[in-house]
Amino acid sequence: MNQYKTTYREMKPFLMLWSTQSFSALGSAMTSYALVIWSYTQERSALMTALLMVCSYAPYVIFSIFAGALSDRWNKKVTMLVCDTVAAASTVVMLILMKEQMLKVEHLYLINIINGLMNTVQQPASEVAVTRILPEKYYQKVGGMRYLASATNSILTPILATAVLGIAGMSAVIVFDLLTFAAAFVTLAWKIRIPETSGREWKRESLLTSAGQGIVYLRTERGIFGLILFLAAINLVASIYDAAFPAMMLSRKGGNETVMGMVNAVIGIATLVGSILASVLPKPKSRVRVICNSLLFAMSFENFMLALGRTPLIWCIGGFLGWIAIPLMNTNLDVILRTRIPLEMQGRVYSVRNSFQFFTIPIGYFLGGFLVDRVFEPMMAAQKEGSFLIRLFGDGKGSGAAALFFVIAFVGIGVCLWFRRDPHIWELEKESISGERITGGRDDD
Repeated sequence: MNQYKTTYREMKPFLMLWSTQSFSALGSAMTSYALVIWSYTQERSALMTALLMVCSYAPYVIFSIFAGALSDRWNKKVTMLVCDTVAAASTVVMLILMKEQMLKVEHLYLINIINGLMNTVQQPASEVAVTRILPEKYYQKVGGMRYLASATNSILTPILATAVLGIAGMSAVIVFDLLTFAAAFVTLAWKIRIPETSGREWKRESLLTSAGQGIVYLRTERGIFGLILFLAAINLVASIYDAAFPAMMLSRKGGNETVMGMVNAVIGIATLVGSILASVLPKPKSRVRVICNSLLFAMSFENFMLALGRTPLIWCIGGFLGWIAIPLMNTNLDVILRTRIPLEMQGRVYSVRNSFQFFTIPIGYFLGGFLVDRVFEPMMAAQKEGSFLIRLFGDGKGSGAAALFFVIAFVGIGVCLWFRRDPHIWELEKESISGERITGGRDDD
C-alpha cells in the first residue's frame, strides 16, 4: 500500500496535467473531426479538405527549430498557457462566424495556421514539462498512459462528435471544445508547478546559436537522426492516407458519416488495446526492433484492406490491424528520446526533430488530396465496366481513393524494409541493450 502511495505522490503532478490536457485534446479532436465532415460536404473535394491540415502543419514545420530554442528559454508553464489561450481565442472567432452564418473554408485555413503556430511553441514546452515533473523510472509506464489517453479520445471523438453534431449542430461541438480548454487552463495555472532552470545560460548565446545546437546534436546522434528520417518517410505515407480517408469513407458505396465514425472508433479501440499493452509489457530487449516491426506490421495490412474491402467490417478489421502496434512503436521511441537526449537540450532537439520528422506531413496531405481529385478518381471514372481496376476497387466516387490506398501500401512496406537496413539505427539497439543512459552526443561521423 505504501508503494502505491509513493507512486501516486511522485506521479501526481503528471497525472493532473495528463488528465486535463487529455480532456482538452478530446474537445479539440471533436472540433477537428466535425470540421472535416463539414468542409468535405461543403466542397466535395479531398484537396480542399486536406488543405486544412496543410495549414496546421506548415507553420509547425517551418518554425519548429526556432520554437524549441525559445521554449528552452521561456517559462514552460506560461508558454503552454499563452499558446492554449490564443488557440482558444481563434476557436471563439470561428464560433462567432458560424453563428453569423459567415464561416467559410478559407476562414478555417487561417484559423488552422494560427493554431499550428501555437502548437509549434507549445509542443516542445509540454514535452520538457513532462520530463521535469516525472521521475525517469516512470517513462515507459507514462508513455503507455499518454497513448492510452490518445486511444480513448480516438474512440470517443467520432462517437461524440457525430452525436453532438447531429443533435445540437456544429456550434455545440465548438462550445464543448471551449469548456474542455477552460478545465485544462485552470488546472495548469493554479494546480501544477513545473520546475524551471535559472536561464542564465541563454543570456550568452543568440537565438540562431541555440536553434543550431539542436541540429549539431542530431549530426552526432546518427541513430536518432536515422529514426527521425524513417518516421518522416512513414509520415508522408500516413498523411496521404489521412487525406484520402474521408474521401473514400464519405463517398464510396457502403460508406457514409456513420461508417467513417465506426471505422475511426475501431481504430481508437485498437490504439487503446495497444496502449494497454505498452503500459503493462516489460522492457523489450530491443526498442529499435519493436519500432521497426510495429511499423512494418501496420503498413502490411490496413491500406490493402481499405483498398480491396467493400464492406465496413473489412475496413474496421483493417483499421484495427493497422493501429494496434502503433502505441508500442511510439512508447519505445519516446523512451529512447527521453533517455538519450540531455534534459537541457530537449526543447531544442525536440523542435528540430519536429521539423525533420513532420515536414512530410503537409506535403503528404497535399499530395493525397491532389492524387485523389486529379489522378485516381478521374482514372477510375474513365474505366470501362468490368475492367480489371473496376473489379479490384469498385466503381463510382471513392474508388479512386481506394486505388490510392493500394499504391501507398506498397510504398509503406518499402519504406520499412529500406530503413531497417540503416546500421546507425541498429547501433541504438546495442546501446539500449547495455542499459546505459546517454547524456550527450557522440562523434561518430
